[in-house]
Amino acid sequence: MATLFTKIINGELPGRFVWRDDKAVAFLSINPLGPGHTLVVPRAEVDHWVDADEVLLAHLNRVSHRIGKAVNAVWQPPRVAFIIAGFEVPHLHLHVYPAWELGDFDFASAETDPDADEMDRHAEALRAALRDAGDAEHVPA
Repeated sequence: MATLFTKIINGELPGRFVWRDDKAVAFLSINPLGPGHTLVVPRAEVDHWVDADEVLLAHLNRVSHRIGKAVNAVWQPPRVAFIIAGFEVPHLHLHVYPAWELGDFDFASAETDPDADEMDRHAEALRAALRDAGDAEHVPA
């Protein structure tokens, strides 16, 4: 059975995509820990990150790094968070978002009903920053 993320990747469920390539996608979390909280997800259904091959992990890390730089450019936080948790959905995903303090790493503090217009603005800000950084070929229109 397809995971929730596979359904988003395939367009069966909506997603605010900021990155697409042949191996991975990135879209905003529906329960963000901060503005622009992005999930970097492989197209292949891999549950646990230790089961992914090294080439895929390296690619996901590169994509996360590019998105992290965009997060930094847009929100200029003291840190850009990068987490692999894996309990929410059984499909490998990397969390990338701005962090201002250690409490920003607490998943219990995630927004449960974020404003849709604000989320759209965050997605577009990330897309613009990625285009400005030279990654336009991977930024969905």
